Amino acid sequence: MNPVEIAALDALDLLVVVDNESDTLSSVDKGVPQLPELGRLVARVPHLAPKDGHDCVEPWGHLCLACHGFSALVTGRRGSEERSVLFDVGPSAEVWLENARRLGVRLASIEAVCLSHWHADHSGGLPEVVAAITRSRLDEGLPPPIVDLHPDRPDQRGTMTPAGTLVLLNPEPTFEAIESAGGRVTKHAEAHVLAGFFFVSGEIERVTSYEAGFVGHHTVRDGHTVPDPLILDERFLAARVRGRGVSVLSPCSHAGVVNAALGALGAFGGEPIDVILGGYHLAGEGMEPRIEPTVHDLANRVRPRVVAPGHCTGWRAKAALAHTFAPGNYGPSVVGSLYALRAT
Repeated sequence: MNPVEIAALDALDLLVVVDNESDTLSSVDKGVPQLPELGRLVARVPHLAPKDGHDCVEPWGHLCLACHGFSALVTGRRGSEERSVLFDVGPSAEVWLENARRLGVRLASIEAVCLSHWHADHSGGLPEVVAAITRSRLDEGLPPPIVDLHPDRPDQRGTMTPAGTLVLLNPEPTFEAIESAGGRVTKHAEAHVLAGFFFVSGEIERVTSYEAGFVGHHTVRDGHTVPDPLILDERFLAARVRGRGVSVLSPCSHAGVVNAALGALGAFGGEPIDVILGGYHLAGEGMEPRIEPTVHDLANRVRPRVVAPGHCTGWRAKAALAHTFAPGNYGPSVVGSLYALRAT
C-alpha cells in the first residue's frame, strides 16, 4: 500500500507515557503545540475544599515517573472516527501502567501496540502491558489489540565498552510470551499502514554520510555475540494532519534522526514535516560528533515545524537543538507531555 494514500487526520495527539526526563515547570514557546503535564493535572485531579475562598488542588503526587526508556500513545481523529496506537512500552510494565494510570489513559482505547525496535528500554514491558490492554478491551467487548513487531527478534542486546565489557540490556521478551499475553501478534519487516491512520516504516534508508549506526552496539543470538551497529529492525511511525504536515515518531533514531525524517518526507511525497518526537540518539562520546551535522541538516534540509528530542538525545544535543530551533520550534519530549496537533 502506498502510504500517501492515507487520508490526512483532523487531529493527532502524541502523549509521552515514558521518557528519561520529567519537566513540568519550564515554559512552552508560543506556537509550540506542547501541553505540560502539570497544567492538565490541575484540571483533572479532584479539587479540595476551598481555603479562604480559594480553590485548591494537590497535583504533585500524580506526576508521572521518569525512567530510561520511551513510550508514546498516538491518537488520531478523522471526522467521528478515533484510533489509538501505543508506540513502544518502555523498559518496565510497572512504570508504564503506573504512568498510564496517572495520565488517565483508557487502556481499552488502544487498538494496537507497535514496537519501534528490539531494545529492552522500549520492549521490556511488552507482555504485561499487552495483557493489561487485552483485559481492558475484552471487558468492553472489544477484540484484543494488534501487536505489531519486526520479525527479526534478537535474544539480547548491549554495548561494548572500550575495555571490552559488554553492557547488556535485559533479554528481549519472546514472541511466545507476547502471544500468551493475549495480543494478536503480526510481524512486519516492510512498510505498512497500521489501524488505518498510521504509517509504520520498513528498514530506514541510510542517506547521510555521518549517521553510521550505534557505535559499539552488539546483538546476542543463540549464545553468540556479534557486532550490530546498524540495528536494521528499527522503524519509525508517522501520521499526517491536514494543513500541518507529517509528524514522525523515531524513539531511538539508531538509523539517524535525519534519515528517519528524510524517509518520512519520501514516503509522504515531500509533504512538510511537522513534529519529530523521540530519541535522537546523540549521547555518548561515539555519537556526539554527529550533533553538529545533525542539527545543520534538520534546520536546512528537513525543516520541521517542531523538534521534540527526548530519551537518548543527550543534553549536549538538546542544547545545540535549542540554540538553533528555540524560540518557537523547540519543545523537548518529557514524560507526561502532550503534543496536540490540530488541522488548519
